[in-house]
Amino acid sequence: MQHHGILIVAKPPGLTSAQVTNRIKRLGQRKIGHAGTLDPMATGVLVVLLGHGTKLAEHLNTGTKVYRGVLRLGRTTDTYDREGTVTSEAPWQHVDSDAVRRLILSWTEITEQEVPPVSAAKHGGKPGYLLVRQGITPPAKTKPITIFSAQVLRVDLPRVEFRVTCSTGTYVRSLAHSLGMRLGCGAVLEELEREACHPFTLDQALSLEEILAAGEDLGRLVIPLADALPHWPHLTATEAQATLVRQGQMLPAGMFPGVTAAPGDKALMLDSSGAALALMQAKIHGKTVVWRVLRGLW
Repeated sequence: MQHHGILIVAKPPGLTSAQVTNRIKRLGQRKIGHAGTLDPMATGVLVVLLGHGTKLAEHLNTGTKVYRGVLRLGRTTDTYDREGTVTSEAPWQHVDSDAVRRLILSWTEITEQEVPPVSAAKHGGKPGYLLVRQGITPPAKTKPITIFSAQVLRVDLPRVEFRVTCSTGTYVRSLAHSLGMRLGCGAVLEELEREACHPFTLDQALSLEEILAAGEDLGRLVIPLADALPHWPHLTATEAQATLVRQGQMLPAGMFPGVTAAPGDKALMLDSSGAALALMQAKIHGKTVVWRVLRGLW
């Protein structure tokens, strides 16, 4: 049975995000995807999308992310993490712990970062990791990011444990690499755990083993579409309004007085039974604010 909703998975180390979804796919979930890729080394929150839940991908991959990581000084690799090929090694004993702390706290001042050569970022239509496998060095590329907060959890040189809250698309291994370059000894990311992918957190996540063991009872673990966007306002349609929505008609915002509607605002429309019907967005139509269908969930 194809389910429609999402699963919050505690991704184990050693698997790609695609390998995680492929294993769940064997439970009869032909239509499946995920929001927010994690590197094979990384663990933590992976949002898996089932059925019509795949239509939520772009809306569940734009929120704030929280990561806990451990970096190691004195080494660089081609992937900026411990799984890559070592490209240099240097003494780290001269590094001052306070200097490391200051640099990590200064991450909040970063507005753009270098994209690792080995990444899914595309160059000429091909992902960087594929070009590297072919012996081609991808051109240098930067991207805008925001680091909302940075904490130093533990300093035990050459290792440093930290936590960052950041915008989507941030490469934490690039943060480690750039810190190592500034210290003059290099650094690699040794551990990475995604603790939150807004609005979901690690304490809500299920182990992959638990999910696979559910078998035909998988449905009891799936978060329904109606609950998949808890941070969005919810609109409830009458049967007549639901029919108009399915026809792609716009509905005056005044029909739903309990929800503020300014142009650009988004909301989840539910039918009279409480099931998810559509993603809606407010816009100006003539002189009236209306809700229009952004994406149907049927």
